Amino acid sequence: MAIYDYTVQDRKGNDVPLADFRGKVLLIVNTATGCGFTPQYKGLEELWQKYHGRGLEILDFPCDQFGHQAPGDDDEIHEFCQMKYKTSFDNFKKIEVNGEHAIPLYTFLKSQKGFAGFTGVKGALMNAVVGKIDPDFRNNAEIKWNFTKFLVDRDGNVVERFESTVEPKKIEDKIVALL
Repeated sequence: MAIYDYTVQDRKGNDVPLADFRGKVLLIVNTATGCGFTPQYKGLEELWQKYHGRGLEILDFPCDQFGHQAPGDDDEIHEFCQMKYKTSFDNFKKIEVNGEHAIPLYTFLKSQKGFAGFTGVKGALMNAVVGKIDPDFRNNAEIKWNFTKFLVDRDGNVVERFESTVEPKKIEDKIVALL
């Protein structure tokens, strides 16, 4: 299967075929409103504002699997993002990214790009936190935390995976190269 074979749900529960995004560069992110990485919404919005007109789509999937950091229903999450971070890209329906209830899109994404490693100032902290939850985390493709990002090119190829510790600004050049 290819990325365009999947269908996801918008925050109202309507089906959205990913084929609708054919020809676009996608940044697919599992997010949370109460996480230490939540301020990355600001960087995501900046990327959206700069590059949406050139073909960038940000697909924001709230996820409550990591520390119960995405409480609230889909509309509450959307309102929070708009009020706190002035986001203009929409949120999809809250999902699970790991386990038996993971949506098929995320099963596919993980099969295309495995764990990329935590980096930067918060890397050591995340290694310690995630290592307590899953001592073998470095050796499996599971999503480790909120704000894991997958970059998809205009042909639907999953180009790269960026872990939570990678700020959106750090991947701007890679996005521009695909536009």
